[in-house]
Amino acid sequence: MIVTLTLNPSLDRTIEVDVLTRGAVIRTRSARLDPGGKGVNVSRALLANGADSTAVLAVGGADGEELRRLLLAEGLPARAVRVAARTRSNVTVVEPDGVVTKLNEPGGPLSPAELDEVTAAVEEAAAGGAGWVVCCGSLPPGVPDTAYAALCRRFAADGARVAVDTSGPALRAAVAAGPDLVKPNLEELAEAVGDPVVTVADDVESAGELRGRGARGVLVSLGAEGAVPVDDDRVLSGDAPVARPRSTVGAGDALLAGFLAAGARGERALAEGLAWGAAAVRLPASRMPGARDVRRDIVRIHPSPDLARPLLA
Repeated sequence: MIVTLTLNPSLDRTIEVDVLTRGAVIRTRSARLDPGGKGVNVSRALLANGADSTAVLAVGGADGEELRRLLLAEGLPARAVRVAARTRSNVTVVEPDGVVTKLNEPGGPLSPAELDEVTAAVEEAAAGGAGWVVCCGSLPPGVPDTAYAALCRRFAADGARVAVDTSGPALRAAVAAGPDLVKPNLEELAEAVGDPVVTVADDVESAGELRGRGARGVLVSLGAEGAVPVDDDRVLSGDAPVARPRSTVGAGDALLAGFLAAGARGERALAEGLAWGAAAVRLPASRMPGARDVRRDIVRIHPSPDLARPLLA
């Protein structure tokens, strides 16, 4: 069982256009509404591939109710904790060449009492023996940067392994709390260590720095260039080329879901994560891939990666 926590979920509306022109009136090719938020997406990907997961999230207002209905329609086990502030809505514009433009609202505030209620819901969901608790996404206004760090310590004390996928000060604080896994992308990794990451060697060194600060494992997502996990084992890298990308929204969440589902360590976990992430890129909007979408034959694992290789992600 994997329990995900999303404090700042969203309704995600994805619009496909022929070309995005600033200041113009544009006719859309299609539009789709999906549940959104990193933790929500991780649970959706797990569910679509037959893995046991429960999503815990804070919801408020009419948009929060719509989000809850969408999750119910997908059959996702969810504990939606009602809060005072309305759930945010995000808009993603996708062009035919795969270029994505995102407009993300900051979300409404979450009070200390509401945070306590959501935390209690996670502990209740994990009480049956969760293997992982996954804390994902941005923090709502009013929630301190140290929130994920405090939750890491609390959930670890309950016996769960903890993964964190966030950015900025929240990531830096969480790393010091000793999570079992963090999953930054290249930009988030560079921000966390305060240095540019331009080669695979930089990636490995920077991930090692996060491990030195407390994280037990680091999975760095590199977009089209794949991913690099760094833990106590040997250094690996891998990729899964996609010839015709549809949307990158949620691809990192699918990567994390596959990685966790396959044990979160070694070649098998990396290969599964890459296969799920590539499958998400081939799908429109923020759809999460199911078993029929996943192609493992396109995955390439590099047990001895070229450390001097420049990273373009």
